[in-house]
Amino acid sequence: MRSIRFVTVSFTVIFFALCATAQPGLDEFYQVSGEVNRFYFSFSDLALVIGAVCGLLGGLRVYSNWQSGKHHIDAQVMGWFFSCLFLSLVGAALKALFGVH
Repeated sequence: MRSIRFVTVSFTVIFFALCATAQPGLDEFYQVSGEVNRFYFSFSDLALVIGAVCGLLGGLRVYSNWQSGKHHIDAQVMGWFFSCLFLSLVGAALKALFGVH
């Protein structure tokens, strides 16, 4: 009974030791870090462009509604402004999350 338990524990320890040595090394981590930095700058530029386009379209829509005499323009202005502000802050949040300098 004890010998079976000893053999089982021994094989388990050896198996986990072999699995632990099969983990990726520092070179792979540096490579992934470079890819994250490259993707971050592409996505942050994309978020700023989307924010700019949404801001322009929102401004044109609010101006059109204002000229046609519709009410509650203030709510539309605040909605478009905060949506553009949100897109701008997403870039800063991603920068803090990924630790990109």
